[in-house]
Amino acid sequence: MLTLVDVKKSFDAREVVKGISLHVERGESFGLLGPNGAGKSTLISMICGLVPYEGGDIRINGKPMIGHERSCKQLIGVVPQEIALYPTLSAMDNLEFWGKMYGLSRKQAKVRAREVLELVGLTDRGKERIETFSGGMKRRINIGAALMHQPALLIMDEPTVGIDPQSRNHILETVKQLNAQGMTVIYTSHYMEEVEYLCKRIAIIDDGRLLASGTKNDLRNRLAGGSIVNLTVDAVNPSFIHHLQSMNGVEKVIVQTAENIQIHMHSEMELVSTILHHANACSVKIRQMQLEEATLETLFLQLTGKTLRE
Repeated sequence: MLTLVDVKKSFDAREVVKGISLHVERGESFGLLGPNGAGKSTLISMICGLVPYEGGDIRINGKPMIGHERSCKQLIGVVPQEIALYPTLSAMDNLEFWGKMYGLSRKQAKVRAREVLELVGLTDRGKERIETFSGGMKRRINIGAALMHQPALLIMDEPTVGIDPQSRNHILETVKQLNAQGMTVIYTSHYMEEVEYLCKRIAIIDDGRLLASGTKNDLRNRLAGGSIVNLTVDAVNPSFIHHLQSMNGVEKVIVQTAENIQIHMHSEMELVSTILHHANACSVKIRQMQLEEATLETLFLQLTGKTLRE
């Protein structure tokens, strides 16, 4: 459904997207993660045809965006971070307006608006003005506007920012339902648990570059190690560190302080006995050993040096 090859973009001689390549399959729910300023919004704007790209290629459903802007845009529904609704109009009027903007006839827009109101769970509020809605209800209508023309590709940019838990859960279940029905979804969020819940594959970008892409398990195993062992010792011994680094299955050894070591590895239960053996051989006393599963949050911090919400 979407292919990016070496896509680049600069503003005032500053390169903000630096040769990103990735693909999103038809019917896939794809997560796009990155800290503030990573280049996500610029990348989304280029995919939507709102901002021209300066290098590389973007294809929607096999067609290059350049030269086929209109037909490519007709396949895309966009849910922006900001609420894109007219506050003094009713929910129904807003949906009908955006339906007509997408090319629906008046009759088609009216029928589709009723369907969308039901989908977002606000049928009984359709005649009320947007300005009377809660933040969560506005977000749900904002999503509804992007669905009016039944897009093949739905791009959602932080759709649950600042809303109540009930609306958030409703939005997540709506996205899940749309994806199950075959709609391709690209989802960005500052909430790692949302992306883990909705998306089978995830890309992490920072400073305009693609740092990692794959399934959740691929990312955990390939980059962070399947598990993490946190050791507290009496004193870090260089010989002990060397032994740890040479163990099969160990991805990374991080000396955090003079007494704390973090080991990223696979199959922790098989390796724990080997760690204890090396500690004994190097005369290192282990005061505490803690096992934990490597999470996407851990991986994100390793790759970017930042938390997702920074």
